[in-house]
Order: sequence, then structure tokens, then C-alpha cells
Amino acid sequence: MNSLNSTLIEGELDTEPISSISPKGTSISLFSLCSTRYYKENDETLKEFSYFKIEAWGKLAEICNELPKTHKIRVVGRLKQDRWNDQKGNPHSEVKVVAEHVEIMPLRKP
Repeated sequence: MNSLNSTLIEGELDTEPISSISPKGTSISLFSLCSTRYYKENDETLKEFSYFKIEAWGKLAEICNELPKTHKIRVVGRLKQDRWNDQKGNPHSEVKVVAEHVEIMPLRKP
């Protein structure tokens, strides 16, 4: 039985999506999403920025590859940790969100 692994993140594209094709011919989209949190400290409103790597596959990747930088989206997905060793044998890891659903938020009119 799988453990629960689900995340929901809303924010703006921080980078233009990078398009690629897997060895099996599946479309892949990689981009960064910036999520902003507002909070109060004393009488001052502060902002905290968090950046997340997002990976989409297949038809969803093709849609994401068309999104312009700074477009606001909502991503539902799962966390995935990649692990590897560099050429010197040093271990590295990276956690990213594998998108399962992407909702494109309407653009706000000025």
C-alpha cells in the first residue's frame, strides 16, 4: 500500500518552462514556481518567498510548456526525491513536485 504523498502549491512561474523528450518519446516540462506567503510581525506585513521545482509529463507537460513566465498557476502533485552521486562520488539529492494536475489561474485585469 502506498503512503500518502500529495501537495498543493499556488504561485507564479519563476522560470520559463524547459521542454524535453524522454527516451520513450514522452514530453517533459521543468519549471520553477514561486509561492508567496504574507505574514504579520509586530505591525509590519512581511513576505516570504518559496521556490519549488515542478516536473510535468505527457499532455500536461505540453500545456505547461506554453505557459509564460510569471503566469499564476495551481499545481497538485506528489513529492519525488532524486538521488545521485557526482563524479567524485559525493551524494546529492533534490526534492521536486511531480505535477498530476495544473490549474491555470485567470489573469487579473488592472
